Amino acid sequence: MTEKLGILGRKVGMTRIFANDGSAVAVTVIEAGPCPVIQKKDAATDGYNAVQIAFGEAKEKHVTKAMRGHFEKAGRGLFRNTCEIRLEEAPELEVGQDLSADMFAAGEKVRVTGTTIGKGFQGVMKRWNFAGMPASHGHEKVHRSPGSIGHATFPGKVFKGKKMPGHMGNVRQTTSNLEVVAVRADENLILVKGAVPGPKNGLVLVRKQ
Repeated sequence: MTEKLGILGRKVGMTRIFANDGSAVAVTVIEAGPCPVIQKKDAATDGYNAVQIAFGEAKEKHVTKAMRGHFEKAGRGLFRNTCEIRLEEAPELEVGQDLSADMFAAGEKVRVTGTTIGKGFQGVMKRWNFAGMPASHGHEKVHRSPGSIGHATFPGKVFKGKKMPGHMGNVRQTTSNLEVVAVRADENLILVKGAVPGPKNGLVLVRKQ
């Protein structure tokens, strides 16, 4: 599956800025790049077109020996995070070249991928927005219960995928059509309007829409 070119970054947090008409706009601040190109692939040699980028400098003790050798080919140092982005055509980028926040412009639409905040084991009311059981007389300690989950003699089982209590959050999620409000290339910052998945300091991938 091919994707648009993007950049790795860190979700710093939220703030607000004032537009030209004086209105306050809530934005998410993303520290994007610089991301050096560690490797590039093309259909002739690898079977597909892709570019591999890195983000976040790392100490040598935090990088495996295999990854150290991989980073040495690019000659840009050691990094904590890498990401491979498949492209439709062979990449025009060169190994060692930097991708920075200035690849985006204000008013542009982007899609952001990240790992959502983990919420642990949750019940059906929080996880699936169930209404719960009645809270009237005669109902004791069942107010947040899911209710009946079974069937009759046939099929005599609970079908897979039944909405029940379980682990919530901590999944990879992509949010599309987010608007770039401003780009501060000198600070490697992108200000995005909309819901960016993940916690503060979480790793995100910002791609062109």
